[in-house]
Amino acid sequence: MSADTTETTPPTGTPLSPDELLAIYDVPGASAAEFLCDRHDPDAVAFTVIDADLSGRDITYGELKVGSEKVAAALAALGVGEGDRVATLMAKSADLVFTLMGIWRLGAVHMPLFTAFAWPAIEMRITGGDARVIVSDADQRGKLESTSVPVVVAGLADCPGAREGDLDLDTIVGDQEPGRGAAVTGPDAGMVMLFTSGTTGTPKGVVVPVRALAAFHQYIETGLDVRADDVFWNGADPGWAYGLYYGILGPLAVGRRSLLLHARYTPELAFAVLQYYGVTNFAAAPTVYRTMRAKRDIAPDVRLRRASAAGEPLTPEVIEWSIEQFGVEVRDQYGQTEHGMFIINPWHDSLREDVRPGSMGVPLPGWGCTVLAADSDETAPVGELGRVAIDVPASPLMWFTGYHDAPEKTAERFSADGRWYYTGDAAKLDADGHFYFSSRDDDVIIMSGYRIGPFDVESVLAKHPDVLESAIIGVPDELAGEVLEAYVVLREGVEGDDDKAEELQKWVKTEFAAHAFPRKVHFARELPKTPSGKIQRFLLRKERGAR
Repeated sequence: MSADTTETTPPTGTPLSPDELLAIYDVPGASAAEFLCDRHDPDAVAFTVIDADLSGRDITYGELKVGSEKVAAALAALGVGEGDRVATLMAKSADLVFTLMGIWRLGAVHMPLFTAFAWPAIEMRITGGDARVIVSDADQRGKLESTSVPVVVAGLADCPGAREGDLDLDTIVGDQEPGRGAAVTGPDAGMVMLFTSGTTGTPKGVVVPVRALAAFHQYIETGLDVRADDVFWNGADPGWAYGLYYGILGPLAVGRRSLLLHARYTPELAFAVLQYYGVTNFAAAPTVYRTMRAKRDIAPDVRLRRASAAGEPLTPEVIEWSIEQFGVEVRDQYGQTEHGMFIINPWHDSLREDVRPGSMGVPLPGWGCTVLAADSDETAPVGELGRVAIDVPASPLMWFTGYHDAPEKTAERFSADGRWYYTGDAAKLDADGHFYFSSRDDDVIIMSGYRIGPFDVESVLAKHPDVLESAIIGVPDELAGEVLEAYVVLREGVEGDDDKAEELQKWVKTEFAAHAFPRKVHFARELPKTPSGKIQRFLLRKERGAR
């Protein structure tokens, strides 16, 4: 049985129901490359890749098919087969999308590596995910220090960090012939493996199966209301869930064109892209909107049909500014790496209603959600703060079943009877079923839409010879939503001064990620702890807020 190749959007524009979506994607003949590429009009544009000078390259579905067939053949020649994991350390580019489709054409699993990561964070992921091959941009190759995994470089001739044995992407692909068919894997086969951080332990692997495309398709169509005549731009990085799910996978599933900016983000460039390309449907983290709002003096006359934000809470002043600047409000959307988006303020006319200030919205069709009491699995009273939970039996579009090789962490997320999935977020419900986000009920920090587990940064600081222990907290920030600050206990005899703080900040940038360093370092004699020795970060947040 082969994958369904019929068009997936009814001519009336009515969104597909959960049952209709599952009838397409959750079938024995499910094939990622068929769903994402081969069934679409070969002359339709899949991506427009935009450079910093605003020049762009259109990639049609036909070009994507032929190019990915050759990438698939090249990867197969390196020993990559169905179910193997291929890591990518790449920016948004034509090379990236051809590589991704080649991975999926093989029935292999894509493992994204965020380009701001340093070697230790990369090493943990390629080891924990058992990567078979790494494909890297030339300017990222130098980060891959000591690895026995074969490395393929996009632009090897211009790669200052090249090493003996590296392979050139263009060369190995150019040696292949097109014509490789799309692997039929079934709906439960892995398609992507991302890592998500928590408060303790190493990051956890989330394997995204092919049937998750049903949920991604729904959000593009119903949540964002991306139409055939839209110019759609999701500004999030595909090294993270929102950018990968809804800047690449979702638009491909629906057969829509998506813009990819192959340049470092600045608010000035964002305004230029919106204006030059006539963007009508824009999605980004609230931080992006806040940095654009701060540049009112350069803001051009740009009008959007739809504007959406995800990754962190959306504040009222951004909504008000968006109406003034773009002629439309920004709508808050809520989701997680483990599920994609599922509680939102939907844009599609069939579900759209006036935005309620401060509300993250309502569950999408096919998702059952509620707020549970703080101390039991009973529904919390209206207006009472509790725990956001997914009703698993009532959520046919839910695809997450557990973390990779982490049964203990999986068990923490599900109730003993399997009915509830605990999101780890706190919220309230109003009488009409609208959710109002309050906070994480753990210590995860959301900075510029990126979720950062404090344990990750604390583990890096622990490796510094002068650090005895540390605690990382999130502190409110006008532009980023939250930023990291560190409380550090130094070994005896070491002075905690400005030079030491700068040294530790550089250490985190080098050993973990350029974006996740503490903006301030506070030196302490000891850290507050429970009797069992667990750091009480909430007390540090309380102390910091009093300053």
